[in-house]
Amino acid sequence: MDPGLPPQSFVAPPGIGTPPLLPQVPIPAPIAGLSPFSPMIPSFTVPPPGFNNFGPPGVVPANVAPIVPGSEWSEHKAPDGRTYYYNSVTKQSSWQKPDQLKTPAELLLSQCPWKEYTADNGKIYYHNVNSKESRWTVPPELEEIKKKIAAEDIKPSSGTVTPREVNSPVPVSQPVVSAGSTGPNSPTASPGGKSALEAAMAATLAAISLPNPPAKSDEDSSTPQAEVSKESRTSTPEPKVFTNKKEATEAFKELLKEKNVPSNASWEQCVKIISSDPRYETFKKLNEKKQVFNAYKTQKQKDEKDEQRLKSKKYKEQLEEFLLTTDLISSTTKYYRCDELFSTKEVWQNVNDQDRRDIYDDVMFSLAKREKEDAKNLKKRNMKKLSEVLECMTKINFDTTWSEAQVSLLENSTFKNDVNLLAMDKEDALIVFEEHIRVLEKEYAEEREREKRRMKRQCRKNRDQFLSLLDHLHEEGKLTSMSLWVELYPIISADIRFSAMLGQNGSTPLDLFKFYVEDLKARFHDEKKVIKDILREKAFEVQIDTSFDQFATVICEDKRSAALDAGNVKLTYNSFLEKAEVKEKERLKEESKRMKKLETNLKELLKEMNIDFELPWEEIKVKLEKEEEYLAFESDSERQRVYREFQHEMEESCSHHHSRSKKSKKKKKKVYKSSSSDSDSDKHKKSKHKSKSPTPYSEDSADEYRKKKSKKKHKRKMSPVSE
Repeated sequence: MDPGLPPQSFVAPPGIGTPPLLPQVPIPAPIAGLSPFSPMIPSFTVPPPGFNNFGPPGVVPANVAPIVPGSEWSEHKAPDGRTYYYNSVTKQSSWQKPDQLKTPAELLLSQCPWKEYTADNGKIYYHNVNSKESRWTVPPELEEIKKKIAAEDIKPSSGTVTPREVNSPVPVSQPVVSAGSTGPNSPTASPGGKSALEAAMAATLAAISLPNPPAKSDEDSSTPQAEVSKESRTSTPEPKVFTNKKEATEAFKELLKEKNVPSNASWEQCVKIISSDPRYETFKKLNEKKQVFNAYKTQKQKDEKDEQRLKSKKYKEQLEEFLLTTDLISSTTKYYRCDELFSTKEVWQNVNDQDRRDIYDDVMFSLAKREKEDAKNLKKRNMKKLSEVLECMTKINFDTTWSEAQVSLLENSTFKNDVNLLAMDKEDALIVFEEHIRVLEKEYAEEREREKRRMKRQCRKNRDQFLSLLDHLHEEGKLTSMSLWVELYPIISADIRFSAMLGQNGSTPLDLFKFYVEDLKARFHDEKKVIKDILREKAFEVQIDTSFDQFATVICEDKRSAALDAGNVKLTYNSFLEKAEVKEKERLKEESKRMKKLETNLKELLKEMNIDFELPWEEIKVKLEKEEEYLAFESDSERQRVYREFQHEMEESCSHHHSRSKKSKKKKKKVYKSSSSDSDSDKHKKSKHKSKSPTPYSEDSADEYRKKKSKKKHKRKMSPVSE
């Protein structure tokens, strides 16, 4: 095996593959005093991925960067043009440039959080990897670092170096040996006694800082890009800043839309598509990116379903429109016949069979409806045309027969020259003729009614004038809700407006008078509310002795009384007066109840005190002066009256008990004599039992029972007083 070839067991980085061979360039001249494979630049035993034989000494592939002394990293180009880095020790590949391969200028730039990128339109913008802020203008931190690099720039003493631009997102130095360098033995020591290491660092810095002169063939193509970059720098557009997570989410979704990431793509496939775009770093955390990606997929799947649904809907609408507009089918055409006619047409094939059948059913229904509508329109047109012809024929009047009308129509030129009218259904023609005759009859009837309406109009005017007469009488106060026809007849009959009403149809003057009075009475409740409000505001209350003049005077003081009817005012007064009388009766009734209760209490007190009812009032009065029942009466005459009633009741009760006892003794004797047999003895027992029953209610026992009961009541009533 050729020692310059990679081992057969080499595995390229994932998703990258082995970079292709590029045109070879000469190896840079070695530093003076060192061999090409000195310890400063050791030769590697395991070549980087994709390396072929280096060929002749001093030649290295152009896609391989020079190996930094003491570093196991090397730079390579992927098939898609992206740069990756390979570690010969760990056999690992990385997209990020390791620090061992970075130049001093790159190390300074890597310390700055601002990175430089180029947008799709060619404009350069700057992105902060920490704050996720983007802007079009050069940040002060990055500009300061660039100035520092330019200040430390050192040109090489011999040879010409072709560097890359400093502004490149991932700058790589590839020094090229000039024609003055002949080989490994050529002296390269710089004047001034610099060491070989310092000379190498100076050459690296020169490669970074010096501008790269473009090739002549690329001059025309690079000039517009420079102009665009210059315009983008001088125009200083608004910085692209994500102030919140929502804006960052929208930017990331916009990236997915621009790259047209499929809805069924996995996250790994998505990363391969969008990772080269600087907006991929919008979110720092992977889970945030995946969250937005999943939301994008869900929305895209929904949009695709909607698009498919709209597409299917469009095809259905096209098929439905085609079937509705074609002249090859009618409402009676079968489905299999439609399939035979249109099976080769694209508009038929775009819809599946089930949907076609549904559309066919809808179209057949629509066609049947349209044909029915067309027939209806033709019928309507013929009937309208025939009606116009009949209206133009003066020979036909309201008493013309159908047979006479047919003869007249055949003589009419308009009817004879119209094919549709000649083919018109006879029943429809008869219907039109009947309607025309009805119109003529109606016109004749209207002519007769016109005179009647004129008479009715005159009668109505007479009634209105008579009502104005009643209004005038009402305003003068002569006509009220309590007025009678007999009272006002002499005044009404003397007016000419009353005479004009005589002999005409409709309501008579008496009817109008009654209606007018009823309307006034119907206003009673509303006007009564107004009168109540006036009395409430005036704080006036109708009493039994209130006269109507006093009541009317209070009402007339208010402006609202002008719209009140005098009869309703009188009725309201009567209503209030009746209520006042009812209240007075209730008051007297309550007063009577109260006095009766006081009398009862005083009588109970006299019974409880065991006062001899035969004593005069002056002696009794001394005993009762401090009692509550005695003081409840306002006058002494009332107390004397109650005492006299008490004496009368006690006398009656005593006489009643004496008479009952005598009757019971006589009854006992009769029962005793009649008890001669066993049955008589039973009756005697019963009668004896009955005769004994009044004994508990004798005079003495009844008095004792009442005394005990009254004492208990007296104790309960007098207990607070005794305390």
